[in-house]
Amino acid sequence: MKTWKVLVTAALAAAFAANAWAQQTTLRIFTGGQQRPDVMRKIADEYQKRNANVKVEIEVGGATSEAQQQYLSTVLSSKDSVLDLVLIDVIRPAQWAAQGWAEPLDAYLGADKAKVMGGYLKAYADANQVGGKLIALPYFADSQFLYYRKDLLEKYKRPVPKTWDEMMDTARLIMDGEKDPNLQGFSTAGAPIEGTVCTYLVPLWGAGSDLTKGGKLNLDTREARQPFQLYGRMKQAGVLPKNIAEIPTDRIRIDMQAGNLLFAMSWGYVWNRLENDADSKVKGQIGVARLPHDQGGASATCIGGWQVAVTAFSKNKQEAVKFARYLSSPEVSKMQAILASHLPVFPSVYRDPDVLKANPWFADALPVIESAKARPVTHQYPQVSDAIRSNMNAYLAGTKTTDAALADMKGKLTPIFR
Repeated sequence: MKTWKVLVTAALAAAFAANAWAQQTTLRIFTGGQQRPDVMRKIADEYQKRNANVKVEIEVGGATSEAQQQYLSTVLSSKDSVLDLVLIDVIRPAQWAAQGWAEPLDAYLGADKAKVMGGYLKAYADANQVGGKLIALPYFADSQFLYYRKDLLEKYKRPVPKTWDEMMDTARLIMDGEKDPNLQGFSTAGAPIEGTVCTYLVPLWGAGSDLTKGGKLNLDTREARQPFQLYGRMKQAGVLPKNIAEIPTDRIRIDMQAGNLLFAMSWGYVWNRLENDADSKVKGQIGVARLPHDQGGASATCIGGWQVAVTAFSKNKQEAVKFARYLSSPEVSKMQAILASHLPVFPSVYRDPDVLKANPWFADALPVIESAKARPVTHQYPQVSDAIRSNMNAYLAGTKTTDAALADMKGKLTPIFR
């Protein structure tokens, strides 16, 4: 009898386990390598502990936003259901809406939609709603800041620069004083990638102008020439790296981490890597501030960040939306801030003591994020991006003059901004 009871108990346990396995949902989420998939894994593991019926697989690909989008375009254009969720750049919601790749989330949030969206930073709540439809949920915020070697500024008794000219003067002074051939003055994205769009727009905005005005292209201005002239002066002063036209986003972080860079225009994730990577030579030596501007101008920065979208072709949409809401929660926003220095999408998280302990500079980051400017919002953004980054890259490489670069930009952008 005892043996029979043991067998029955074992059989019931096996049946229960088999049933639980049969009901388990596997969610597959795509992320780029620069968005810290290692941190997402920790977040997903925590979610799995609370939801035994869900298994989360993470697919990592594409070193840049463009490379990721090229892969995703292939997968989603074929209506492949292999991916349930995707991290998309803040510039992508309009494109995803136009292509029909994202599952609109309005019906899933229902009456909670206004309350949920009201909790985020307004820029991100707005960026993810296209044509009245909620295309994605904010995962983390971002914008560009000035990273600087505070130890070297202190050594040479120089303040944190407020203008581009002050920055160049300080960089030249320290480079001359250090006599280190590996030490570069200032770096930003210069390769033909998405980050180079911001390399052009930041000085343009800082000069008080914009790419468009009243919906029309606005490049027949003195200010439209300013970004080219600024980087031209930096090249002449020997402040920019000689290979600036080959530098992608993460190369900036690598150079600063190696102790070979004084100033950099880069994104929030860089701080965590500089402070915590085992091979960082600049731990405790880095400061973060607003980006410089022209004399008489104002500091400007590009809004960045990543959003989580549920694919229109997922076969697990209900569970995918639940996971998306978790990824876009204050709890996860705090985890990301501490583990990766990813900027929060909730204002309250910037004031969290644990977050500030890990990222003291977050105390001054919120006003920068709130004032960051968006790149043009259009379903034709890939063409806009290509026109700007290819010409900025060509100028930095020395293969185009300011006039030639601007003329090509105008030729490609005029049909889009009529």
